[in-house]
Amino acid sequence: MHDLGIVILNWNTRDYLKRCLETVLASTGAFTLRVIVVDNASSDDSAALVRTEFPSVELIESATNDGYSCGNNLGLRALGYHGAGAVDAAAPRYALLLNPDTEVPPDAFAQMVAFMDSRPEIGVAGPKLVLLDGSLDKACRRSFPTPMTAAYHYSGLAKVFPHSPRFARYNMTYLDPDQETEVDSVVGAYMQIRREAIEAVGLLDEIFFMYGEDLDWAYRIKAAGWTVVYNPRVVVKHVKRAASRRSQKAQFEFWRAMLIFYRKHYRMTTPWWLHNLVLAALLMKGGRGLWPEIRKPQVSSS
Repeated sequence: MHDLGIVILNWNTRDYLKRCLETVLASTGAFTLRVIVVDNASSDDSAALVRTEFPSVELIESATNDGYSCGNNLGLRALGYHGAGAVDAAAPRYALLLNPDTEVPPDAFAQMVAFMDSRPEIGVAGPKLVLLDGSLDKACRRSFPTPMTAAYHYSGLAKVFPHSPRFARYNMTYLDPDQETEVDSVVGAYMQIRREAIEAVGLLDEIFFMYGEDLDWAYRIKAAGWTVVYNPRVVVKHVKRAASRRSQKAQFEFWRAMLIFYRKHYRMTTPWWLHNLVLAALLMKGGRGLWPEIRKPQVSSS
């Protein structure tokens, strides 16, 4: 059994993937790892790069791009995670979702494995992610987008009051970025999950095409009794949206994901007047293309 199984989902980010794999394979420390790249039907020879330059990395080539959740689940299943209550004996002790536009320092994985080993209550952990300019990637420590938390964020109140625990809860900007913190969710760019947590709740929900699936996974894992922790002692570089910035679907899928997450986790406890306001706000942000999604019945794979 490996200590860490890494799934890197790639879509047309060949050069970033190359640098990511170079840093992954330069990792040091007393742990074992298995690395899987899932290529989501790239057209930039990413798969050929992995085959020729990184022969120790396992490659899964998907003939179609079926989204972030589906692609990562292909890798997770290859590692031996098959869903709630269905985990192979040889599946790694920890699974890691890692974006191809990240660069990890040599001791990052060893530190993160040791950190979770020392805290058996932690189901999910993530490091401090920094952007190319050295600033914090605010998504690396988040609260769930409840109707009120999202309203404070998207209304601009979070920017006006960035140090308010009430108004700035979405990205938790009121906290010191170097403070270890129990959070609602870390981001899927680097999301390390304990084997037993996956066994308890299953895989990513494939109703999410891109965005929201990491929040949903963290929500289900927390609901099962685990904690989610942001560990700033490990710092990872993140280019951010290297693939999605070129996707015409990205903006629509973000708001679709917010709709799905709301309906899945908050609709049943939201009064009708607030529910109508939430739907109106989503339509304003996501556009008329979101209306057919609002009319659809909710279907979930988890």
